[in-house]
Amino acid sequence: MESHEIPEGMRADARATWPSPELIDSWLGDSLFGLRPGDEVEVPADDGEAVAAARRFRDVLSQFASGVTVVTSMSGGEPVGMTCQSFSSVSLDPPLVTFIPAKTSRAWPLIHRSGKFCVNVLAADQDWLSNQMASRGADKFAGVDWVPTEATGSPLIRGTLAHLDCTIHAVHEAGDHYIVVGRVQALETGDVEDPLLFFRGRYSTTERVTDGA
Repeated sequence: MESHEIPEGMRADARATWPSPELIDSWLGDSLFGLRPGDEVEVPADDGEAVAAARRFRDVLSQFASGVTVVTSMSGGEPVGMTCQSFSSVSLDPPLVTFIPAKTSRAWPLIHRSGKFCVNVLAADQDWLSNQMASRGADKFAGVDWVPTEATGSPLIRGTLAHLDCTIHAVHEAGDHYIVVGRVQALETGDVEDPLLFFRGRYSTTERVTDGA
């Protein structure tokens, strides 16, 4: 279909009311919350069974409480970052970790080209940072206190529970995502103790999860 053609059933003046590409991008965000996998997969709206299956998949996985991280790197001398819930350890010897970005992520290609990244484990009071790093159309690092790590120079965000400074060890395709394996070059815990969690589709804390919130 040519770009000037109007789909059947659409009003002739509809194009004038369409949101700008920039506004659409700001709505989509760049979040890697694994609790909403159904939202990251193209499912035909007219396929009721597929929509129901995607929703069921999302809802079941939402029962898994996990921490929240921000994966950062440098690109062209500027910091880049993304919110990531799909993070895990892989191996002790050698020390390997993994995170799983969607193929639609804008930050991931920049991180991939850099060959390095830092995983910042967020504290309980950093939900605002998670939201900011998952957004588009804004300066993700506005108001963020960070310093370059010694090993790779990736952004280390202050006030986090811990950080792991890594080089990219391997990348594997997995459906609509990539499995990124990083080799840990340096790691350290921070001065705070309470983690930011994501549970049943919203932020939580260890106390609230224990209480069944």
